[in-house]
Amino acid sequence: MKLVIINYGAGNIKSIQFAFKRMGIDAILSNNPEEILAADKVIFPGVGEASTAMKMLKESGLDELIPKLKQPVLGICLGMQLLCEYTEEGNTKGLGIFNTKVKRFENDVKVPQMGWNVIKDLKSDLFKGIKENEYMYLVHSYYAEHCHQTIAKTDYGINYASALQHDNFYGVQFHPEKSSLAGAKILENFLAL
Repeated sequence: MKLVIINYGAGNIKSIQFAFKRMGIDAILSNNPEEILAADKVIFPGVGEASTAMKMLKESGLDELIPKLKQPVLGICLGMQLLCEYTEEGNTKGLGIFNTKVKRFENDVKVPQMGWNVIKDLKSDLFKGIKENEYMYLVHSYYAEHCHQTIAKTDYGINYASALQHDNFYGVQFHPEKSSLAGAKILENFLAL
């Protein structure tokens, strides 16, 4: 299997690469359009600030390429948020795959949300073998609002979409690569899609 992790300068891609390595998969780090198009599966990671990340995607033309991908794509953390229509972070227009907006948590909760929280109302083969209220590791100040593409929910001051799906695009707000055995199972499920 050819697995490509999009390397556009805004991701903790090494930890994702190591997570797959533990599963016996050598993921390729690349921002080369031909390599990305030829992959069986694509990971779209992201850590950092949305407008800066989007600028890097535009500079490399990946903002045009990613929405056209036909193979399964998994956006992680900021990667998921950038697949949405818009994020309040840096007043940034997203790639528009998911029909929702990303908003900042209110100050009545500690921001960023950092640590373990549960996912529930699971609705996808991505969560095969994952039980309701399984704990996942999260680090984020912004959340995706619910829409018809929500496939998992989490509560943190508000109930929000912790996973989304549209056609071949999947997005998770949590870090499966840092979420122990359950996170590894989600990555395994993604590879099996």
